[in-house]
Amino acid sequence: MIKNNNKNIKNSLVIQIFFGLIFGIILAWFSKNYAMAIGVFGDLFVNILKSISPLLVLVLTITSVANYNEGQKNNIRKIVILYLLSTFSAVIIALISSHLIPQTLTLPSTNTTITTKPSNTLEILRTLLMSMVTNPIESLMKANYISILLWGISLGFAFRHSSNTTRSLLNDIAAAVTQLVHLIIKFAPIGICGLVASSLALTGFSVLQQYADLLSLLLGCMFLIALLFNPLIVWYILRCNPYPLVFTCLRESGMTAFFTRSSAANIPVNIILAKKLNLNPETYTVSIPIGANISMPGASITITVLTLAAIHTLGINLDLSTTILFSLIASLCACGASSIASGSLLLIPVICHVFGIPNEVAMQVVAIGFIISILQDSAETALNSSAAILFTAAVCMAEKRHKLNKNI
Repeated sequence: MIKNNNKNIKNSLVIQIFFGLIFGIILAWFSKNYAMAIGVFGDLFVNILKSISPLLVLVLTITSVANYNEGQKNNIRKIVILYLLSTFSAVIIALISSHLIPQTLTLPSTNTTITTKPSNTLEILRTLLMSMVTNPIESLMKANYISILLWGISLGFAFRHSSNTTRSLLNDIAAAVTQLVHLIIKFAPIGICGLVASSLALTGFSVLQQYADLLSLLLGCMFLIALLFNPLIVWYILRCNPYPLVFTCLRESGMTAFFTRSSAANIPVNIILAKKLNLNPETYTVSIPIGANISMPGASITITVLTLAAIHTLGINLDLSTTILFSLIASLCACGASSIASGSLLLIPVICHVFGIPNEVAMQVVAIGFIISILQDSAETALNSSAAILFTAAVCMAEKRHKLNKNI
């Protein structure tokens, strides 16, 4: 009953966001004055997200590192490697696609001054290192995400030696912060209505084309990973036609995840599918929950494309070495995006901070992400969740085939 209620809540939120979007467009069409007035709700929504995001990143980082379990079997390691490979490859595909079809955004804010001007990789690395050693309280106050990540990882390792009671407390704190973010996101339809109405009133309806182009690029990259790159990995493992397994995972896992918009909520669906495929339970009972946290090719595409849109908008140039650094950071951020719906959007400021993009601009990009999240977040979750069961199935099937050949 609880799971069904959660699904209904998420589905109703999607419908509410859709109607908020439509109402914002209609309001901007008929009355610019009212559209500008209701824009205060959009500004309020963005400012609340700006306030809660640093705390969210810190708490989730500490909790995930503190609860990490070592000593998993070798086949689990293979599956985890495939998860990370798919996530990193998605970043590369998104990078290439964004350079071939660069996206720029019309941002309401006039404060688009770059706080640092990274001309080369060495300067970016220096900025990165200096940002890491900032006082943790100051980092939270100024939304210094790089420092927040470092302190979160450090505290997480320290808490790994703590008692079960302490780790349970950390989990409760993380759950409380996550619940607060869920509460904030429930007001997304009102915030998006205000954002769309005020944006259209200021910039005109040409901005809708920008959103459509951005969404098309995001979905195109996700289709490339789902239907080309992931099947290539499965073919390499099984040495047979991968598409029957790929389409099975997309149909039975991806379709459900598309509507629930939660990899965690889709864990039972993936476990049922693993049983139907007759996979090794000792493997899938471990790998599928792990996959719900680190199988994030869809999240990495979202983070990469939207951040590069901000970078292109501000005219920041990336050389090859800087692009490699960008890829690594984006992949790491994607693996931390799993705990809440639209979590990938809230990690965009992490990368933006490295390139000197003001937090105000970064959060405006996040707000645009929420506007297109009706399809973006659903497709992202479908890709993330279906990839988790796909690679688990591929490794289990390869292991079973190896045992059969060995017995023969």
